[in-house]
Amino acid sequence: MKHTLTLSLALLLATLAAPASAACYADYKAKQDNPLRLHYGVAKLPDDACSKTQAADVLAKKLSKDGWSLLNVISVFDDSGLAAKRENAGDFYLRY
Repeated sequence: MKHTLTLSLALLLATLAAPASAACYADYKAKQDNPLRLHYGVAKLPDDACSKTQAADVLAKKLSKDGWSLLNVISVFDDSGLAAKRENAGDFYLRY
């Protein structure tokens, strides 16, 4: 019984000590050539890519699959900034 209680307490403490992972997003600008097309978008990022530099690496790869070139990452933010950017991103809201 004492062993079970100790194990349960250890698991509870480990759960409480684990960092809560907040979702991570970036807004960016991209382009296509011939003809020139530009777009502004918002993308969900992996938890380990929540900086502008890391976001640029991730987004450049995703966008290039559809013929887009990343121009720049404007900002990186969490859920609290997501809703305000939906209208401006239009079709490119969480597309990548």
